[in-house]
Amino acid sequence: MTPQQRIVAMPPQIWLGSMLLALHAALAWDFESAWSRAFLLAHVGLFLIWQPMWRGERNLSYKHVALIMIIGLVLVGFTNWWLMAVWLAVLFGLIGGNVPGIRERRHRVASLLAAVYLLAMLLVWVVPKLFSAPEANSAAVDVLVRYGLLVLPVLIILIRVERLVSDVPHAVDLFYSVMLFLLVAALVLGSFMIKELAKAAYPMALAQTLLSIALLLIALSWLWSPHGGFSGVGQLLSRYLLSVGLPFERWMQSVANRAEHDDQPERFLVNALHDMLELPWLAGVRWQTQVDSGEFGQPSKFDAELSYGGLTLTFYTRWSLSPALLLHLKLLTRLLAHYYDAKRREQQQRQNAYAQAIHETGARLTHDVKNLLQSLTSLCAAAEASGPERATELQALMNRQLPQITHRLQTTLDKLRAPEKSERMTAVKASQWWEAMTARYARRDVVCSGGEISPQASLPGELFDSVADNLIQNALNKGRGEAGFRVEVHFSCAETPCLRVTDVGLPVPPAVARRLFDGPVPSQSGLGIGLYQAAKQAAQHGYRLVLASNEPGQVRFELGQG
Repeated sequence: MTPQQRIVAMPPQIWLGSMLLALHAALAWDFESAWSRAFLLAHVGLFLIWQPMWRGERNLSYKHVALIMIIGLVLVGFTNWWLMAVWLAVLFGLIGGNVPGIRERRHRVASLLAAVYLLAMLLVWVVPKLFSAPEANSAAVDVLVRYGLLVLPVLIILIRVERLVSDVPHAVDLFYSVMLFLLVAALVLGSFMIKELAKAAYPMALAQTLLSIALLLIALSWLWSPHGGFSGVGQLLSRYLLSVGLPFERWMQSVANRAEHDDQPERFLVNALHDMLELPWLAGVRWQTQVDSGEFGQPSKFDAELSYGGLTLTFYTRWSLSPALLLHLKLLTRLLAHYYDAKRREQQQRQNAYAQAIHETGARLTHDVKNLLQSLTSLCAAAEASGPERATELQALMNRQLPQITHRLQTTLDKLRAPEKSERMTAVKASQWWEAMTARYARRDVVCSGGEISPQASLPGELFDSVADNLIQNALNKGRGEAGFRVEVHFSCAETPCLRVTDVGLPVPPAVARRLFDGPVPSQSGLGIGLYQAAKQAAQHGYRLVLASNEPGQVRFELGQG
């Protein structure tokens, strides 16, 4: 570990206590001697190690180095009691302003001890020297300051405080620090004024000043939140602070409105950045994504480049960037990047939904074409197997089947030409559909049995054709080569149509049966999505396809109204 790393790794209260010890040695004894200047220089060095403004491992810029050198030269080269009073008040503000934000108890105790030491040294030792008060030369005060107050820095060093490892930089609460500095300045100057005007002793002037400040703070605390109908200073201040953020709130509202109406992510980003130019402190902005880039407004000498996700923004501001403004810009960048990514995901989902719709339509039409091909294959097989003596019977079969196949093929071609009309179905009479169905599957291994069919009943013919062909062909493929295998098709339509297809083969495996209608399943003779497409198509028209029985020798599918 390097010496720099060892210094950074040491607990901060050691440097705080050492800094106060060096300050104590410079002030409590011969203040005009060279030793006092040496201890004061050591105090400045220890303060730079402890300081809460920058990280210990951070490389300082030349501007900050120059500022530090000026402070050191002023403290060492122009030392007097007035300068020491101001310096003690500044240290008290820095240390006391951080106390409300400290969570660790021992760290808070160390900071409180340091604040008490600085305030006691200022009021008991430095201020009497400024006023040339008789108390400044008191032996009791000398012993109290030189040896009594010395205990406080020693206690600070002895307190064991764990060094917090965090990526968050040190922060100084500017409001609390300035408020404490002004309170100390008011206390010192008020004591001086009362002492000079009333010709009172310094302790009495200090007590009167403390009482006056206490009464003033009590009055301010009541005015902050009164109970007599007055809104209070707190609410007035809150309204003022909220009014500062009104441009940001307006931009947020415009972003939310554009997120509802702009579907394209690039257009949304361009419009949101254009609206951002209404912010009073922003002069221009340049943006860049993976697919596009652009610029709005006018560049300035103050800029900040921020990136989040796939979005990079360069902000041009009208004045120098403060830490608060930089934090504001980071919030804007992250918020806009989240909206932009959400828009990109919405666009991707729309494209995926469109591709999925095309895929499902193509898969469903593929099954229709396959069923038509199987029907044509059956007709060709019947024509090859029939002789001259069965010519009349074959001609009747062709007259029944070919117009139906032609009509179904024409319907499939129409769906390919106009996919948006593929979900529309024509209602046909249930009796006519069942007659065509029995004629189409007039074979020994397919047994058709009809129940009660109302003469006025109708049904979506394309849906029942597609489902029946899928179920029958799947059953025939499963029982191919098995002796005595048959498929029973039963249809009834007394009030509502109901189609049952039963085979005597093996049951569907449980793992496949659980997701048979929810998505593609493994298949040896197809894509494995026929029943999934059939069930989805049935649900779109108010019907339901279910596996009613899955027992050996009785595997039954049912299509009926859900």
